[in-house]
Amino acid sequence: MEALTNSIISVHVDPKDKEEATAILKDLGLNMTTLINMTLKQVIKQKGVPFEVVNPTPSKELLEALKEVDEMINNPEKYPRYNNWNDLKESLLSDD
Repeated sequence: MEALTNSIISVHVDPKDKEEATAILKDLGLNMTTLINMTLKQVIKQKGVPFEVVNPTPSKELLEALKEVDEMINNPEKYPRYNNWNDLKESLLSDD
């Protein structure tokens, strides 16, 4: 019977990332070695990365909202200001 052997993988990671991930894994009852082995098994089974790897693109709505905020910051004189909640509420409820 052939003895099982292990391969060693050495990776460089940010120490803060390692510390945070280790704490989360501990809460889940796992350790880094178990997570890496689980991930590798899933890579093999799925024949690819077992989670979505994307470069998030902001939605059209978010980009428009950011543009609007930028406009408000750069041109505050165009936008009303309220001294208290009641003034704001009154303005929102008015028919103007």
